[in-house]
Amino acid sequence: MAYKDLQDFINYLREKKLLDEIKIEVDSELEITEIADRVSKLNGNALFFKNVKNSDYPLIINSLGSYERINYGLQVENLDEIAELILDFMDESKFDTLVRVFPKKVKNAACQEVIEEPDLDKLPILKCWPKDGGRYITLPLVITKDPETNQQNIGMYRLQVYDKKTTGMHWHLHKDGKNIYEKYRTLGIKMPVSVAIGCDPATIYAATAPLPKIVDEMIFAGFLRKSPVEIVKCITNDIYVPANAEFVLEGYVDLDETRLEGPSGDHTGYYSLENMYPVFHIEKITRKKNPVYPTTIVGKPPMEDCYLGKATERIFLPLIKVQCPEIVDINSPLEGVFNNCVIVSIKKSYPKQAHKIMNSLWGLKQMMYTKMIIIVDENVDPKDISTVAWKVFNNIDPKRDLVISEGPLDALDHASNAPFYGSRLGIDATKKWLSEGHSRPWPDDIEMSKEVKDMVDKRWKEYGIKET
Repeated sequence: MAYKDLQDFINYLREKKLLDEIKIEVDSELEITEIADRVSKLNGNALFFKNVKNSDYPLIINSLGSYERINYGLQVENLDEIAELILDFMDESKFDTLVRVFPKKVKNAACQEVIEEPDLDKLPILKCWPKDGGRYITLPLVITKDPETNQQNIGMYRLQVYDKKTTGMHWHLHKDGKNIYEKYRTLGIKMPVSVAIGCDPATIYAATAPLPKIVDEMIFAGFLRKSPVEIVKCITNDIYVPANAEFVLEGYVDLDETRLEGPSGDHTGYYSLENMYPVFHIEKITRKKNPVYPTTIVGKPPMEDCYLGKATERIFLPLIKVQCPEIVDINSPLEGVFNNCVIVSIKKSYPKQAHKIMNSLWGLKQMMYTKMIIIVDENVDPKDISTVAWKVFNNIDPKRDLVISEGPLDALDHASNAPFYGSRLGIDATKKWLSEGHSRPWPDDIEMSKEVKDMVDKRWKEYGIKET
């Protein structure tokens, strides 16, 4: 059964003893970040802070910050199960079953038990890092509506708090929210925006997923939950929000108003730079009577966002394989912070196929930002970083096997000379063929015979070797 809401998931983590509850007073300025960062690096539990300084609301952080908890959150044994379901639904005869997970509109909602004038100072919003430009709402589900199609979009864009009623709206150049904003500017009208804070794990994840524009995140959340997301119309605009959200911020973004936003410690492990971004004006806050404030921090990996990124890697692999069926598996190392490195194993059947895969991946929506793509043969596990490194260090001729491509980069990339654009590297670490211009014999990997391995396995205890 799907989690009813965030608090239902918190109770589940409590039952599983995957939740540490902190009763003493803690400060939302830097202290919670330092605690959560240490716990993340130790692969520790979710953290529930019951007493946050200057706020009446408890705070949950790191709720999805492990492979175990992201699996529990999406209610699977492993994330590849979702990939298999997506493959199943790609059968056109099964499209009609998606109707069962369409959002369900309701009139009475827990997220509107209390309706009040905006005052962000009451929320335990974190200042995460010492050089941050201010406090940031870090797990917001930013909901907008396309003025041409009336289709809603959900994205996750950090919100820097300016005062009790306004925040920055940090949507990047390539994001759907930014594209919808430009449509409102063309029409000459302010843009209604609602922000849900605190939903069930599937709905939170759906806001981060790189979905095609035609796919509604609420439907995708329902697909993951195997149950429709209940939604309710906002008080001040026509946007529908998850009915069981903990908080909802209702407001608008004006046409040409911008304000300096940043710097902010980001998932790259570096501070993203200051820049001008639109301003979100909050007109009402609605909430539950007894809400919990969810948040996250980003910085040097591993952190909670790494596991959300891993969910995307596994869930969307089948769709990548549809376009590139020779792909066997993919791994985005946590150190690559989503966009800086992806390792791909392929079943190679023709010359320079690795180069074709690089260019195909750079042509996909989210993969276009990937700074480095490493291609290995099908017998290499992309998750085995040591073996991948061995292949890269020994299998490449730089002149022949390195591909440099120019194109879009993540807005947070600080290494390129220009923002949003730069060079990307492809590394072909596959075995080279005569047809690829390699005229010498390619040596075989050194491997012991299976017969000897099996014999040693059987006699291992006889050797009396002390294992450490």
